[in-house]
Amino acid sequence: MNKKLQTFLYVFLDYIAAAIVWFLFYRFRKQYLESSKFGYEIEVVYDENFYTALLILPLGWILLYAASGFYRNVYRKSRLNELIQTLITTLIGCLLLFFLFILDYEINTYQDYYLSFLYILSFHFLFTYLFRFILTNRTVKKIQNREIGFNTIIIGSNENALKLYQEIESEKRSFGNKFIGFVRVHRKEKYLIEKHLPFLGKDSELKKIIEDNKVEEAIIAIESSEHAQLEKIISQLEGLNVLIKVIPDMYDILSGSVKMSTIFGAPLIIINREIMPPWQQTTKRIIDIAISLFVLTVFSPLYLIVGLIVKVTTPGPIIFYQERIGIHGKPFNIFKFRSMYIDAEAKGPALSSENDPRITKFGRFMRKTRLDEIPQFFNVLIGDMSLVGPRPERQFFIDQIVNKASHYNHLLKVRPGITSWGQVKYGYAENVDQMVERLKYDILYIENMSLYVDIKILIYTVLIVLKGSGK
Repeated sequence: MNKKLQTFLYVFLDYIAAAIVWFLFYRFRKQYLESSKFGYEIEVVYDENFYTALLILPLGWILLYAASGFYRNVYRKSRLNELIQTLITTLIGCLLLFFLFILDYEINTYQDYYLSFLYILSFHFLFTYLFRFILTNRTVKKIQNREIGFNTIIIGSNENALKLYQEIESEKRSFGNKFIGFVRVHRKEKYLIEKHLPFLGKDSELKKIIEDNKVEEAIIAIESSEHAQLEKIISQLEGLNVLIKVIPDMYDILSGSVKMSTIFGAPLIIINREIMPPWQQTTKRIIDIAISLFVLTVFSPLYLIVGLIVKVTTPGPIIFYQERIGIHGKPFNIFKFRSMYIDAEAKGPALSSENDPRITKFGRFMRKTRLDEIPQFFNVLIGDMSLVGPRPERQFFIDQIVNKASHYNHLLKVRPGITSWGQVKYGYAENVDQMVERLKYDILYIENMSLYVDIKILIYTVLIVLKGSGK
């Protein structure tokens, strides 16, 4: 599979559709609307303004589609959902075009406004959805014919796993599951499913198994006797970039927990969900980039001053960097102004405390005002972090946190942030127990994640910086 090429094809065809419609509408406006207004035939002249609009307006449509999340998961599209999504985004885009451009046109009667809107709405939807349908339908056929598949593992090894595997594999039309192996929960001498799939490892090795095999989907098909492990398994999977499905029991079906995504195929509960609507996720990223660029340029003198003080007051580098764990468990280097003496962790990883002798005098001031964190705007700019999100931790401490609170992996579903609800409400943690205590605030943030909450946290953070009241 080449997801980049598939995404490019969607973008390219959307651009072509928008360009065709604008060309048709331009002729319609000249030949009908303006001719009707002035009482004589208007010559269609393709001037500089026409070609400028022909190049730029389709880009606006592409940005709108990207903000709606259309270009995500390009191999997992539903033709019906695509129809509805295309109709809604077309309606929104045409309304914007109407109020920004069409409303200024000279017309004969107000009915021409309605006619213009219906013309561009109808043709834009028709061409856009036609091109999309052709591409999506071709992809769906390839998936059904098993030409395209998603690396899938079954977590479970006995009756439920075997039954699920046989049910999915017996379908004439594939739903994209390309089974590469199974993961066992309880160790046994023999597993029923091993005749059909290779053994990949045990459930405690899920992260490595998924990374090594580029797994895109994990189906949990454990036995009733293994249900005690379900929470632990889901907690391990949640922080990874993988679609999680669970076979339901009869209670789940009767209570309405099982939502059909297709008429055919095995009934499965999809437990992943979008934390934020796609348009909010796109807007959040745009805000991250804009504010980071602003801070890195406008406040560059502050960077120089702080860096100079760090260099003059204590020996050692100005910038301190350290490996942290980011979204989907991917490691990255976080940047800070050095607030500790060099070789502060010569004896191994250790959290700082309020009266930590390893912290320099100026470092203590920086921590109070959060000045040590400002180099992280570069981390935000390159996509490792966000302005707002759970604070990233080192793997050394994550392993200890998970032993006490397995739901920590829930935080790995989002980009870590410069500031967070846990940081605002709790501040720096001095030990693992305090990390676990702060965790509840970060979980609360993720469960209520929105642009409004982000803005609220940013305001509180600014107040902490101005007051110098950080912990």
